[in-house]
Amino acid sequence: MAGMKDHDIDLATHLVHHDYQPPTGFVAPQPGVFKASTVIFPNVAAMRSREWKDKSGYTYGLHGTPTTFILEERLCALEGGLQCVLVPSGLAAIANVGMALLKSGDEVLIPDNAYGPGKDFANGELARFGITHAFYDPLDPADLAARITSATRLVWLEAPGSVSMEFPDLCEQVRICRARGVTTALDNTWGAGLAFAPFDLTGDGSLGVDISAHALTKYPSGGGDVLMGSVITRDLGLHMNIKLTHMRLGLGVGANDAEAILRALPSIGLRYRAHDEAARQLARWLQQQPAIAQVLHPALEGAPGHAHWKALCGAAEGGQGAAAGLFSVMIDARYTQQQVDVFCDSLRLFKLGYSWGGPMSLVVPYTIASMRTRPSPHLKPGTLVRFSIGLEAVEDLRCDLQQAMERAFPA
Repeated sequence: MAGMKDHDIDLATHLVHHDYQPPTGFVAPQPGVFKASTVIFPNVAAMRSREWKDKSGYTYGLHGTPTTFILEERLCALEGGLQCVLVPSGLAAIANVGMALLKSGDEVLIPDNAYGPGKDFANGELARFGITHAFYDPLDPADLAARITSATRLVWLEAPGSVSMEFPDLCEQVRICRARGVTTALDNTWGAGLAFAPFDLTGDGSLGVDISAHALTKYPSGGGDVLMGSVITRDLGLHMNIKLTHMRLGLGVGANDAEAILRALPSIGLRYRAHDEAARQLARWLQQQPAIAQVLHPALEGAPGHAHWKALCGAAEGGQGAAAGLFSVMIDARYTQQQVDVFCDSLRLFKLGYSWGGPMSLVVPYTIASMRTRPSPHLKPGTLVRFSIGLEAVEDLRCDLQQAMERAFPA
């Protein structure tokens, strides 16, 4: 050991404090994986002077390593943001935003078709802190405008809505909030930075959301084996509010999970397109099936909010538009819940499971009425079933759907 020549160092000490440092200059397709709780400082002056808030140095593993810093910057590039924090899940991203921006006496507005656990967070933790909330009609910008009050500090947006897949007039929603001085936060998990640019909705830099929350568990991961989320901004002051709350809550992610997403990110565009193409083929086929009363896919004509999807996402992919690999159907009301359950249980390739964006196709039946606070006249009567289309061959998935329908819904 350097500087300790006066006696022999015990092997145990030597192994802990070995002097060897590998040569610099190693470059490979994937960045290195750096793990740490403790970060070593060269001296007391460095310990006192290093700043964790601006990525100018390293202070503690929870505040970032080279691996997480690289992932944050690449996610900013994906979504068009400037600042990013990583959190343990998409729901943690929603919670981080709410805890950072809201205090007792404030109000948050949430679309009625928002992600269910996010609504539960408002009903639970936020309500206990004296923060009120209200649900607005995502398909009626006037309803949103009418519900903004002097107490409204945050409006959540979701495009499309969770489970029932309505696509809102996102541009008009942002305009309304901007005119009233209210911060907007978008759950951008479906769009993933690929279907549309959350911070540049009109393509000229004049209109965008303030915050993009993203469940990296879905398309950025792509494997169905990582839990992670992100909160991306373009305003430093807003970012610091979120980051300081992030620090005080002790939020962090594992280096191996960050590595998994870094490895998957280069293929996200290819995977997203494959999911999208397969989903549209199956959705169009299901439109022709007598057991299906309605197909809820924003890229299909007649779907709730299709015109808004076309205006925002329709120019992507050479005019084909971008629409992810997620859609729902309404099973005709003449079939019972038991028959719908038989249909789902009879599927062989589609597996019963939550989440989406992975290689395996998934199916989940929902009781949609229990998830909404208001009537949904745009939905036809029946039982809703959501499909997440994976990366299997489309014809294999179609045959699986057909055999399950024949078993559950006999002619």
